[in-house]
Amino acid sequence: MKLFHVGKLDTKTNYALLFLRVSVSLLMLTHGVTKLLNFFDLAPLQFPDPLGIGLELSIILAILAEVVCSILLILGLWTRAVLIPLIVTMFIAIFMVHLHHDLATKELTIIYLIVYIVLMITGPGKFSLDYKIYRK
Repeated sequence: MKLFHVGKLDTKTNYALLFLRVSVSLLMLTHGVTKLLNFFDLAPLQFPDPLGIGLELSIILAILAEVVCSILLILGLWTRAVLIPLIVTMFIAIFMVHLHHDLATKELTIIYLIVYIVLMITGPGKFSLDYKIYRK
């Protein structure tokens, strides 16, 4: 399947993509796990609803992107597909949730978005489950 195809890259590039995938995903997991723990806390939820779909659904979608998709990204499984919810989540955070905040407030979110777009273009590299499963 073309979506999960991993092109031929040199060894240094493959290691760089592995490092990028794992490190950015571990950092994103810290955000997602915090949301997950707060979701099950007894205190009322404090989370934006930028799409008007309801507070609970908004946080559930963010948790799925930031936790589940990050874990799959670490594994390099269905990489380009799992990047879509992560990219959408970062777009929403930048252009809806933090739209009127200064650059310093949204800088980290922009960096995540840039990394996700780069990974969407390059794919996961050789050190991924996508490579093991879909290489041809």
